[in-house]
Amino acid sequence: MGIRPQSNRPSRARHWLRRWAARGAALGVAALVIVLGALAVTIVRYGATDRARPADVIIVLGGGDEGTTRRAEHAAALYHAGYAPHVLCTGGYSAGGAEIEAERCAQVVRAANVPADAITLERNSRSTAENARATAAIMAAHGWRDAVLVSDDFRLWRARWLFDRQGVRVYPSPAQHTSGPLAPTEQVYAVLREIAAWGWGEVRAQLGR
Repeated sequence: MGIRPQSNRPSRARHWLRRWAARGAALGVAALVIVLGALAVTIVRYGATDRARPADVIIVLGGGDEGTTRRAEHAAALYHAGYAPHVLCTGGYSAGGAEIEAERCAQVVRAANVPADAITLERNSRSTAENARATAAIMAAHGWRDAVLVSDDFRLWRARWLFDRQGVRVYPSPAQHTSGPLAPTEQVYAVLREIAAWGWGEVRAQLGR
């Protein structure tokens, strides 16, 4: 009696599974690249438009030493243009023991001839999400209903989304309309960080944090 040859069906099945798995992975990567690219375009386009309009207060988001300075300078320009009678400086972060962002902002706007009694400080927030929560409480306490929201152009899309979640009506205004555009490499890095921050924020929201 002859020996029957072993069937090669299992090896063929594994081959096809590997091929479909590879194709699925490639499609997943392509889809992710498309989604991230679309999000990057949305962030850049949104930040390119100045949506400032008359409001109760101008909110300045902290952005480290340099970022806070250029944002505060833009806020001062908006104040003197009559967009709002108050400036709210936010941010509790400090680099290397320097003054916190809110205090740096207040220093800059005072130097730009914004009266001290027109400036309010929020000193505790360490992120844009915390900015939004703390600012919502301050606005409610003062009876302020809406605000011009000042930050760098790359942050405005996510910032508006976070303030919307807190029920705060904001009109985003990019600091670049006063300071000029960021360097291309800095802009690319900032947009990539914003995408990562948005993704992490969504994960935290889904986890109920």
